[in-house]
Amino acid sequence: MMIQRPLYGREELRRLIEPKTIAVVGASPTEGSFGRRTLENLADFKGTVYGIHPKHTEILGRKTFASLAELPETPDCVVVAVGQHLAEQVVRDAAALGVGGAIVYASGYRETGGADGEAAQERLLATARAADLRLAGPNCIGLINAHSKAAMNFMNDCSTLIKNGAGSISIVSQSGALGYALLQGPHRGLTFSKFLACGNSVDVDVADYVSYLAEDPETSTIICLMEGLTDGRRFIDAVRKAGRAGKPVIVYKAANGEASGKAAMSHTGTLAGSAEAYRAAFHAAGAVLVEDFEALMEVALFFSKNTAGPTGDGVGIMATSGGAGVICADKAEAVGLPLPALSTATETILMEALPGFGSPANPADLTAEVLKDISTFTTSLRAFCDDPGFGAVVVPLTFVHDATTGVRARYLSEVADANTTALAAVWMNEWLEGPGSRDLDGGSRVSLFRSPARCMWTIRAWMDWHARQDWSDSVIPAQEANPAAEILATRTASGALTESEAKEVVARYGIAVPAERIVQTADEAALVADRLGFPLVVKVVSPDILHKSEIGGVRVGLTSAEAVREAVETMMERVAREAADARIEGYSVQQMAGNGPEVLLGARFDPVFGPLLLLGSGGTWVEILKDAKVYLTPMNKAGAMAAIEEMTLAKVLKGARGEAAYDIDALADAIVSFSRLISDLDGLADDAELNPVRITRDRGPVAVDALIIPTADVHAPALIPAGAS
Repeated sequence: MMIQRPLYGREELRRLIEPKTIAVVGASPTEGSFGRRTLENLADFKGTVYGIHPKHTEILGRKTFASLAELPETPDCVVVAVGQHLAEQVVRDAAALGVGGAIVYASGYRETGGADGEAAQERLLATARAADLRLAGPNCIGLINAHSKAAMNFMNDCSTLIKNGAGSISIVSQSGALGYALLQGPHRGLTFSKFLACGNSVDVDVADYVSYLAEDPETSTIICLMEGLTDGRRFIDAVRKAGRAGKPVIVYKAANGEASGKAAMSHTGTLAGSAEAYRAAFHAAGAVLVEDFEALMEVALFFSKNTAGPTGDGVGIMATSGGAGVICADKAEAVGLPLPALSTATETILMEALPGFGSPANPADLTAEVLKDISTFTTSLRAFCDDPGFGAVVVPLTFVHDATTGVRARYLSEVADANTTALAAVWMNEWLEGPGSRDLDGGSRVSLFRSPARCMWTIRAWMDWHARQDWSDSVIPAQEANPAAEILATRTASGALTESEAKEVVARYGIAVPAERIVQTADEAALVADRLGFPLVVKVVSPDILHKSEIGGVRVGLTSAEAVREAVETMMERVAREAADARIEGYSVQQMAGNGPEVLLGARFDPVFGPLLLLGSGGTWVEILKDAKVYLTPMNKAGAMAAIEEMTLAKVLKGARGEAAYDIDALADAIVSFSRLISDLDGLADDAELNPVRITRDRGPVAVDALIIPTADVHAPALIPAGAS
């Protein structure tokens, strides 16, 4: 893992994002040029704008200077709207003057994949860092501060997007075009606070922007569009910082395909790919991961309009159509949102207000009759919003083509503005616009969704986010000793650790392993069998055979010395036939762990997030069942207990069908210990796995099998990844 650079905050990025003076180098009168577009976008900027061009003295009515050095003052931010061949010199000139920030539009850097582009980007970084100049880009479409109307951006008509005011949602985007797509929100009555594009992130990156916005008083909610990270821990720190400030980070991650060259080395390799690593990191940090791009703005708007969090645990559904209410109730149930019964007071109000064929329940069917008298609609809505059981109230709108929708939209907004309960309207018709839709989109408190499923998913995510209490890192006590490193340092053999060697490492971390003896012959195996006690297991011991079952390298349930002898003899023959090139160090005669559920503990040493822990159902069916989740490390006891609760096996572990519960507390301890083990192995190993860990009645969790592959040997050609052990 690389050494983390500290996050930039508002102090470091103030002059870049909140400039009072801006210079546009490459200002131009040429229609469609980036320099002209930038000047046009800055038409309403509340500060001072200087154009820089060697031949013009005035462009678009602004006095223009030949160079940065001729300006009457040092600008806070320089927009570098020139090609790559000139950009580097402009950044050097800005650095020499003490400019606070620079935005580089030019492409042709690291994104090309060439050595020249990489070198040019590194020179930009060196110049910026030496002068304490914060640089956005290169290959960046620019930044927008809607509050100061600093549209430092070359996209068309950015100034028109902020003419109608600023909001509290800020957008951080690694993709310029996708970010710009979200900026079209003002056409639906939406407003935003900041738009911060990353480009190649040579200096300022997505984590820095999130860190800045965590301190920005004009931001309540952060949208983050990303494709990937180089330093995931900094991003996690930034999201937690935003959480501590009461600001949710809504993330959409593109590029989720998997390509793992180590998929055959361990079960973890196939189950803990890069997409799972990101999901684990987002979960640990407290980010709200949105899987659909089209849902981003709806989710962010709901969070931004309901910053105080829910006042109740359930959802109330108030419909004028029984069918619409049922659909919304189905979607609520699908995400685990409770639908409490109406309070006595709410029920009484509805029974008095509704016609006899209405349904004063949750979901409530007011019937279309109430559309004749809007007072019935508003009376019922106020009762729903006042009901203490509801943290949110959802109103599906089915008639969206006539004037009544506009009237209801107005009353929805009025009730929402006067109430602390979150209020959402669901546009049930596929016609995306219509009377009242713009008012609801742009309203200060009521939220509009164009999908019942997205509405309920958002409310669930909002409730979960506000229920989170801990925004700190989940740490385990620091310990100077590193038993794994000590054992690995004494090894002279190459290749993976044998199972016996791996279990020696595991045992040093307090995880139980079966007693065993290593033998060389079938006769020796029979002799030690009686001393160990039955039933027994026999396994081949080889650093070259990672998984043993499919080549006949494992025999279980042996109940006599003669059975052990026969097992070793048979195993010798088959292994010699099916793994002729493998180094055989002997045969392990092991005590057989008792019966019980089986768990997988695996490690992924991720280049972005560091050591990750995989927990799931174990045994030979693990890859087929895919019942596993990835978690950030280090993991403490509380985190381990929460992870166990998420397992499909949780009900079994707690005692199913009248059986006694297993020792879940001991399993949590084993997870924490394994978390520390893989943290110690970071940089020393490329793979580690305990599969299965059997949860026994007498000993608690026992690591039945163990795999550790040191980093230097992970691609050794002799490794034979044959099946599940």
